[in-house]
Amino acid sequence: MVDINLRNEINKRRTFAIISHPDAGKTTLTEKLLLYAGLLRTAGMVRGRKNTKHASSDWLQMEQDRGISISASAMQFPYKEYLLNVLDTPGHQDFSEDTYRTLTAADAAVMVIDASKGVEEQTKKLFKVCRMRGIPIITFVNKMDLPAKDLFSLLQEIEEVLGIASVPINWPIGSGRDFCGVIDIQTRKCQIFEKTSKLGSKVLDKKEYDFAALDIGPDLRQKAEDELELLEVAGNEYDEERFLAGEVTPVFFGSALINFGVEYFFDNFVKLAPRPRPVRGISADEDSSTLDPYSEDFVGFVFKLQANMNKKHRDSMAFIRVCSGIFSRDEMVVNHTTNSKVRISRSYSLVASNRDTIDNAYPGDIIGVSNQGFAIGDTVSFKGLDFKVQPMPQFPPEIVCEITLNDVMRLKSFEKGMVQLTSEGTVSLLTPKNNPNARWVSAVGKLQFEVLESRLSDEYNVKVEMRMLPYRFGIYVEGDVAKIQLTTTSALAYDKVDRAVLLYTNAWEEQLLRDRNPDVRFVPFIG
Repeated sequence: MVDINLRNEINKRRTFAIISHPDAGKTTLTEKLLLYAGLLRTAGMVRGRKNTKHASSDWLQMEQDRGISISASAMQFPYKEYLLNVLDTPGHQDFSEDTYRTLTAADAAVMVIDASKGVEEQTKKLFKVCRMRGIPIITFVNKMDLPAKDLFSLLQEIEEVLGIASVPINWPIGSGRDFCGVIDIQTRKCQIFEKTSKLGSKVLDKKEYDFAALDIGPDLRQKAEDELELLEVAGNEYDEERFLAGEVTPVFFGSALINFGVEYFFDNFVKLAPRPRPVRGISADEDSSTLDPYSEDFVGFVFKLQANMNKKHRDSMAFIRVCSGIFSRDEMVVNHTTNSKVRISRSYSLVASNRDTIDNAYPGDIIGVSNQGFAIGDTVSFKGLDFKVQPMPQFPPEIVCEITLNDVMRLKSFEKGMVQLTSEGTVSLLTPKNNPNARWVSAVGKLQFEVLESRLSDEYNVKVEMRMLPYRFGIYVEGDVAKIQLTTTSALAYDKVDRAVLLYTNAWEEQLLRDRNPDVRFVPFIG
């Protein structure tokens, strides 16, 4: 029988990621959630200008300078009668690896779409990952206070491009300058908003009316009535089972910047979003397995590492998603990957870089612990159970750089920085076979190299030079790799655990390398 306290704690938790294409308003929406939860007095807008308040979830100096989200951040806080674990992810495609790994810890996702731009490229990629992981998605169509696409065309675009049925839960009254409220489609209750001078203020003149009694002018009324009538005839119906299966996405409309429809969205989101769900994994004999969150045995997994979140501590933090049971501080945990035991005496709940010590955590919770040799993807438990979470996504190199230290007197700091930053997955460290003294780093986007260079300078006081190399593709190779026949524009390197990685310049070259080396196995990265 499940402990009543454990059941109650699980049932009130919602663990979700917020995903979008860059500039769709993802981080602004996250800030407004913190505002309505009472954690902020004023929400910061995401801008890269001097003297402008930056977003609370963007804690890296480079994020604050550029006004973009670079690193996924975890936040836990109460929202009304619920406890939320929010994973704010980078939108930029150069940081896809961090986002994809973070999605493994989420039970649901909020997909933010710009009303004027519709479904953009990065949204498609992130949606695909959610679909692969079986993560249900709730859609927030943002920026309704600006000129928007035809909303029925937008709903059709979601269905055709993403292959998921869209079900509007509310409907906007007007768009652009005419946007003045939202209608609950089922109850026909309306929330009407009046702009205030303080965009970040939670105190908004918000009133609720019956749509039939609403005085919004004949044009807006007729337009809204026609659209609601069309939804009744041609709209999809919400089905909870299909939503949890990832076949249906509830859709909400609003504007995060001016708070229109935001509290309404989150009030409905916490009711629709699933409580912590079973986690898929594998057993020791490689059979697929599922872990019930209501199991009383504590199990969690590491999905992210982050060094120097607080410069005063100068430590490395491991982010653990609690999958089942109750986590207790000061207990010995078994690392299922290494079969080693460590005592976790420091455990924290997090709001971006701010941390509060916690003694217990429950399924769905994201906790930060002092990193004692953990790696991304490690499963941990108190009893060393026969269970490991599914392997984390790994991505092949798309660009490769040679990194050179400017001042050899800073070698010790450089090596410490490289160990910590590569363990985070910011970049991958490679050692070329023909030049073992050289240091190469690979990534999926150029901005990752800029982050590496900036953080080495800011956090470790190390200056480096980076030289781009011509390689744009990579694949693991196994077998007698010492005898591999390379082309003039390919190279063989080894990663930090000595796996051989073949680097080359184009897809045609891969086939040539396969033809030249029939006895070598080509092993794709985990997607």
